[in-house]
Amino acid sequence: MDIQRPEKTVQPMAVVDASSEAPLASRESSMDGGVLVAGAGPTGLTLAIDLARRKIPFRLIEAAPQPFAGSRGKGLQPRTLEIFEDLGVIEAVVAAGANYPRMKLHAGPLWWHVGSLGSSKPATDDMPYPNLWMVPQFRTEEILRERLEALGGRVEFGCALVDFTHDDGGVRAQLSNGEMVRADYLIGCDGARSVVRKRLGLQLVGETLAEKLTLVGDVRVEGLDRRDWHVWPFVKGGAVGLCPLPGTELFQLMAPASVEGRIEQVVQEATGCRVAQVAWSSTYRAQVRMVERYRVGRVLLAGDAAHVHPPAGGQGLNTGEQDAYNLGWKLAYVLRGGPQELLDTYEAERLPVAAAVLGLSKRLLQTQSLKRGDLTNQLGLHYRASSLSNGSTWGRLHAGDRMPDARLEDGSRLFDHMRGAHATVAVMADGTKILIRPDGYIASIGTAEVTEYAGLGTETVYTGTALK
Repeated sequence: MDIQRPEKTVQPMAVVDASSEAPLASRESSMDGGVLVAGAGPTGLTLAIDLARRKIPFRLIEAAPQPFAGSRGKGLQPRTLEIFEDLGVIEAVVAAGANYPRMKLHAGPLWWHVGSLGSSKPATDDMPYPNLWMVPQFRTEEILRERLEALGGRVEFGCALVDFTHDDGGVRAQLSNGEMVRADYLIGCDGARSVVRKRLGLQLVGETLAEKLTLVGDVRVEGLDRRDWHVWPFVKGGAVGLCPLPGTELFQLMAPASVEGRIEQVVQEATGCRVAQVAWSSTYRAQVRMVERYRVGRVLLAGDAAHVHPPAGGQGLNTGEQDAYNLGWKLAYVLRGGPQELLDTYEAERLPVAAAVLGLSKRLLQTQSLKRGDLTNQLGLHYRASSLSNGSTWGRLHAGDRMPDARLEDGSRLFDHMRGAHATVAVMADGTKILIRPDGYIASIGTAEVTEYAGLGTETVYTGTALK
């Protein structure tokens, strides 16, 4: 596969041009080509940001009439934080969050600490974000929307995908506002109940891990200590947990679904504290399921539309983020004239990762283990078996691995040079050249000069002895 072809110009869609003074309806109906992204959760937002910074025309539609208000996915893994640095939102994400608190078990008047799901490791030159970071999902999505708007894009709330057809020439999609639009590609980021997946006839294959439903919600509890994640394991009907959400006055509540409708009573009986507000709540059943295909022609799936995780290990949101990050640069190159076969590597790379992560989440849920760190931080996930990975090894690095950060002799970081839409060539002290893909994974290791990758010029960085 030739991945070093020159790019062609892609004309922007009017909907991405925030400076246009045309009426909204006329701008929206002008879509003819580009990418239609269905679903504006973290996965869809990340993909839209990546497309926007690459000047690729897109529309991001969301069936819900307003932004998600809950904290369902609150854990951001180290690899996701690295992605957020590249996308330009890391400062806001860090400011909005905190390390995971200790867990405090209660039994009547007795209590004891049992550790934390996260760590408090110091940053290192190769790992700038070593810890699981807690940010309520509604705040993560808000930060991503703000970044998307700064790039000229936006979310079209209250606009659902109703149906679509697709062939070798593209996709025709019917929207709930009556529009029929044409796109080059449709990406289903529309969650576990994905319309895109269902219309493709794909099934989420796997198993249900718990027959009983669990309730998750955000509550404001007066007088409860916010330094710890409180758990009452012996409450009648099932354990109750309250985790303080950073940057808010809220706690995330986890409890049996049987408490629905009487949250205030159950929490007060467990804690002795009054519930001042129930901001949001929902129920779910723990499952591990995934599709057997990520792509059907011009239609692709990402995030929860392709794989459903139990909450153990904090993998669901983060796996969706990596789906989007893997897909964005590939879509951009194909739309600029690159080989369509490149999109086959999206499924080839991401499907095995989803399967491995689902297996890990299942084990953590079944064992109730508090061990996290290297098991769940997603820094060790790789694409070594990918057709895009080739060349020799260099020390502990293999083609397909995540490229670690490094502090260079001029005081800059390797990640500073990798930030952006381009690929990077890191020249080692012995002259070895490591070609780093736009998504931060190693494409090749060798001695050949590479000046273009995926249609864009590469940036060359001399690392000296920073990496050994």
